[in-house]
Amino acid sequence: MTKEELLGVAERFGTPTFAFDETAFERRIAQVSQTFGPGVGLCYSIKANPFLVPASRDAGMRLEVCSPGELAICEALGVPGETIVYSGVCKGEDDVREAISYGAGTFTAESLGQLALVDRAARSCSARIPVLLRLNAGSQFGMSRADLVRAVDGRDSLSGVELVGIHHFAGTQRRRLDHQRRDLAMLQGLADELEQEHGWRPSRLEYGPGLAVPYFEGDDFSNTLAPARELADDLWHVASRLDLTVEMGRFLASECGSYVTQVVDLKDADDETSYALVGGGINHVVYLGQLMGLKVPVVRNLSLGDGRARREREWTVCGSLCTTGDVLVRKLRIPLAEGDLLAFDNLGAYSVTEGIALFLSRALPLVAIRGKDGWHVARKRVETSVLNQPLAVPGMGI
Repeated sequence: MTKEELLGVAERFGTPTFAFDETAFERRIAQVSQTFGPGVGLCYSIKANPFLVPASRDAGMRLEVCSPGELAICEALGVPGETIVYSGVCKGEDDVREAISYGAGTFTAESLGQLALVDRAARSCSARIPVLLRLNAGSQFGMSRADLVRAVDGRDSLSGVELVGIHHFAGTQRRRLDHQRRDLAMLQGLADELEQEHGWRPSRLEYGPGLAVPYFEGDDFSNTLAPARELADDLWHVASRLDLTVEMGRFLASECGSYVTQVVDLKDADDETSYALVGGGINHVVYLGQLMGLKVPVVRNLSLGDGRARREREWTVCGSLCTTGDVLVRKLRIPLAEGDLLAFDNLGAYSVTEGIALFLSRALPLVAIRGKDGWHVARKRVETSVLNQPLAVPGMGI
């Protein structure tokens, strides 16, 4: 988004504000889809940014939903049930029954125990639902290869479930594509093994490649689609053998959003560090890979050119939380004056929901969306103090 557009956001909605561009998100979906080709489906992981669900819905994508709350968002927004992949750990039977009632198209199972739970829930609804078995990739998610084989061997005992494929996601921000290529070779080998030795061939594969996006100074911003283009042939080869859907969140959404905030105070400390304090902080701004502000993201001073005098130096940019950890950028060389408006770019994914939002009872920022008809408010500022206030106060008779 341009400087003028974000200045207009700040003037109209105030700060701090998240500004998300649906048109840029839709363009990114189209670019990635065209890169992969018609034989590869796309699934948007809504945990990356639930405020972009309407745009992904309108684009006809599958949506990965990982909690009852995310399902409730989809229900409220009229997402077609058949496009929902109901995923995530720690499913409860009531959660699964609600998703079945809504018409969710596919479910995942993270363990043998969760597979049995999904089967019970489906049988209680007199339903038979398609399930993807999630294969572990070295974390708490998914089942071991041995347990996946056990699930396949026991498939005839599952009257509420039809096993249709495999779900695999190994991590995010994976920059070396040889990792993804090894994943795909392994998954094809597993499909062949299951068919030849266990009499079941997965018809579907839901795969999260975790393609990397640039965030910081020194990253290559010249062609952010390059990882998708380089992996496209490998994906197409798999899609020729299996119904392949590529699951993405960060890769689709990150460059479609900015966070606009205001410089509240400037000061010099005794150790000669120059501090710039802004509204918000790490309760709002989260860059994956940032370490106590040591890395430098793309930050623009939107107020430059207004004729005011500024001090140019290396600033330590901090937020408004009472913790020394609230450092957004440790060393940012930029001219600043009090009242300047700063835009932190590439925050279209995760930041809006990942921050420590309840710390210090600061308000949640407003969320503004630019769609085909201009800007609108997707979420007003929300006071969090009511969430941190005890229901009963001793001695006050409450």
